[in-house]
Amino acid sequence: MLTHELRTRQECEDFVRGCTIMGTGGGGSSARGLDKLTRALDEGLRIGWTDAKQIPDDVWVVCPFLMGSIAPKTSAGLAEMKDMGLTEVRYPNTLMAAIQELEIYTGKKIGAVIPGELGGSNTPEPVVQAARLSIPCVDGDYAGRAIPEIAQMTPVLFNKPLAPITSVDEWGNITIIKAAINEPMAERIGKFLAVAAYGLTGMAGVLLSGKECKEVLVSGTLTLCQKLGQTVKEAQNRGIDVPAATAKAMEGWVIFKGKVTAKEWEDRVGYYWGTHTLTGIEEFAGQTFKVWFKNENHISWLNNKPFVTSPDLICMVNRETGEPKTNDNVVEGDVMAVLGAQAYKPYLTQSKGLEVLGPKHFDFDYPFVPIQKLLS
Repeated sequence: MLTHELRTRQECEDFVRGCTIMGTGGGGSSARGLDKLTRALDEGLRIGWTDAKQIPDDVWVVCPFLMGSIAPKTSAGLAEMKDMGLTEVRYPNTLMAAIQELEIYTGKKIGAVIPGELGGSNTPEPVVQAARLSIPCVDGDYAGRAIPEIAQMTPVLFNKPLAPITSVDEWGNITIIKAAINEPMAERIGKFLAVAAYGLTGMAGVLLSGKECKEVLVSGTLTLCQKLGQTVKEAQNRGIDVPAATAKAMEGWVIFKGKVTAKEWEDRVGYYWGTHTLTGIEEFAGQTFKVWFKNENHISWLNNKPFVTSPDLICMVNRETGEPKTNDNVVEGDVMAVLGAQAYKPYLTQSKGLEVLGPKHFDFDYPFVPIQKLLS
């Protein structure tokens, strides 16, 4: 039933690379995502995805996702974990456990999986869980990028419920969010469960019929990530401008090139929060670029003036190789190219779109200006 299968390590690497680019600085560890895929491949599992059109309308589709911060752990945090007895990993596969707990709680047989977002581990991991369950993974996701809050998923734009949601951490704590009064509270409760676990929790929710899933998903994004990762590799091999080739494949733009000259960050209530400052090179020499992130990149300034913002995509890659970096791995001295691309249309056309993912949602009193208008 697979319409695309990952058969080699190289294909897995290409897929993870594309997912990481589309993850806009977040979306989880690419090393973790590649490890999950290659382990499954070594076990002989068939890994891939299925065109949404082939998913029956009457199957139940689950969205497994990781919740928590990618910020590095502090020594104080590690000491607290030891005091709380969080030393023995009981659930190495928290996503699988969360899916199973949701199936038990609802009594509904799950027949397909869909990622909640794009990212280096947050997309590959649902793909692997589908393979382990011998059910299809839908070629699509619920964001068309990475997002810091589950309340920003596309089902929310169409008034689909997020709950019930199951949560499992690696230490063995299991929780069910039976209901939440609204989507932001579902996010808040889930985030505090991850904070309590001092890291990430595996969650499963947004249980929709195949028909409902197809009405709200961003279709074809897993195939897009695969092609994007291949584009980077091919451009490297041909010795051409990799960021430019990548931007073209994304139907986007290279919006800045520069050296990271400052980085500020903090771990705030389960989110990795901060700002990168880049000093321009090449055609951008003499200019500055700043990007603010809450897990993912959301607000940018060109020469201290508001520039590209969410829901449009802001993606940072190595200037020479085109390899992406998540925000926790970006360091001062890195020479990067910044790519920009348009958001999935419902974020711009549905009434809730800018409300949940526009600048004002992040407390920046800026009007959203589409990237294509900024660059025209």
